[in-house]
Amino acid sequence: MKVIPGFRLTLGITVFYLSLIVLIPLSLLVWNTTELKWAGFVKIVTTKQVIASYKLTFTAAFFAALCNALFGFMTAWALVRYKFFGKKLFDALIDLPFAMPTAVSGIALTALFVDNGWLGTWFCKIGINVVKFAERFRLDFVNIPYLDKENGLQTAFSPIGVFIALTFIGLPFVVRTLQPALQDLDKEVEEAAASLGANRFQTFWRVIFPSVLPALLTGFVLAFARALGEYGSVVFISGNIPMKTEITPLLIFAKLEEFNYAGATAISVVMLAASFVLMLMVNIIQWRTRRK
Repeated sequence: MKVIPGFRLTLGITVFYLSLIVLIPLSLLVWNTTELKWAGFVKIVTTKQVIASYKLTFTAAFFAALCNALFGFMTAWALVRYKFFGKKLFDALIDLPFAMPTAVSGIALTALFVDNGWLGTWFCKIGINVVKFAERFRLDFVNIPYLDKENGLQTAFSPIGVFIALTFIGLPFVVRTLQPALQDLDKEVEEAAASLGANRFQTFWRVIFPSVLPALLTGFVLAFARALGEYGSVVFISGNIPMKTEITPLLIFAKLEEFNYAGATAISVVMLAASFVLMLMVNIIQWRTRRK
């Protein structure tokens, strides 16, 4: 099989550009950690403050990606399968988190979900009513953090705010990954399933869902990986309280401000490894999908 003309030239340019933009900077990041001994590296990345930031970052990113997988599927389904007034506007709004500077989205979310914000006020009222209901029936969930009788449910400056910000920036990844898969579905297959006696749920669960599952998993992993490295939209709404609402990217930035380059590099390598594993999972999913 003959390769296309100019293969060697284009391959060389591709490798050079990829090395210049991606491989060399990341290699230098890993190389800088070699100045640390293994014991020093482990000591830095396993301190209590760093472990707490890992827990918050990975937990909030996972649940945000899970939430986006559910509602992103519904959004993509509505945009692909139905015609309604303002559809093009809603479709354009999906890409808004891509276009907006992350700091702007962080300020906007903080203004909305702070205690006296439009949505924060409602969450506070709901939280107060929940606590009163729990106390009346002597339920055990009244001791939930950031939920009390006086202030209600605190969304901004809490892990809930981190979850909200990561959900905001991750939604486009799921929707844009699912839309082509849903558009490629053959409606005749659904009609055949209906003619054989399958109800709507059976048609969805046994025909539609298996077909779009690889795309859904890809969107989930992309949203998860994007959330792990998010900084701008989270830094305002999180409150940046060490051991409580401090995310790992913010901790890296804080160590750079302290001129603790070794600590920042060590933590960065851990996050780089996590992101690489996630991207590898995406490629494996796509490779297996193409084989099928």
